[in-house]
Amino acid sequence: MSRVEPDREVRGAFLVRTGATQQSWVDPDDPLRLEFEYVQRISEVLRATVLRRPAEPRQRVVHLGGGGMTLPRWVAAVRPGTAQVVCEPDAELLAEVRRKLPLEKRSGIKVRETDGRSGVAAMPDSYADALVVDAFDGLHVPGSLATAEFFADAARVLRADGVLVMNLADEAPFVWSRSCLAGLATSLRHVLVTAETAVWKGRRYGNLVAVASRTPLPVAELENSARLALFGYRALAGAPLRRWLGAAEPFTDDAPRDSHAPANGRSWYT
Repeated sequence: MSRVEPDREVRGAFLVRTGATQQSWVDPDDPLRLEFEYVQRISEVLRATVLRRPAEPRQRVVHLGGGGMTLPRWVAAVRPGTAQVVCEPDAELLAEVRRKLPLEKRSGIKVRETDGRSGVAAMPDSYADALVVDAFDGLHVPGSLATAEFFADAARVLRADGVLVMNLADEAPFVWSRSCLAGLATSLRHVLVTAETAVWKGRRYGNLVAVASRTPLPVAELENSARLALFGYRALAGAPLRRWLGAAEPFTDDAPRDSHAPANGRSWYT
């Protein structure tokens, strides 16, 4: 069960926790401050793609997974007026966030109490410029958000030049992530994945951030951002990524699989 609690080191900031695992960090008074490295990588993707486009027509960003609304608040601060939809099924968490971390009026952020799969299914074709998938059921990415059928529906909802950004959690040999990303690549052919070098090398469990689109991605810019990251990230795209995926088979709705949690109950942030 997720809980919202004050950060002991930063006055006015809050953490969303599931057990020992930190799921979100947010400072309502400083929405541009992003503490988690993987959230910084997602913000870099959004800056390099949809948030670089002209303000008109109005951009629309959909988030699957709400937490403390860290990224929606950040987008609202970077590009005021952006239309945003957050799909979050945890009613108790939403109530606690509304009570302790209320969104500003006229933020442009609409919150729907629904799971990500159902939320996407209800959206019309070509609805979103960006779809951010950062959804966890406890410590697991739900298998329903990792199948080829889900990614096909997500591609339907994206505009022609839209991007899908997804936060995964895994560790070497990345069996789950390879199958998840193989499914993603069946619908959106241009894919880039970034993670800390220590995660790539199998030294620890951690986050991988994937971005995919029908149209070419700003690969050089995202690779450079990865190299400049505080803890050293490495990005894979093109032929190196295809070699890494190997012969991985996509998950399907007939046999979905949740991601696995870190061994021995180790904590990390999702």
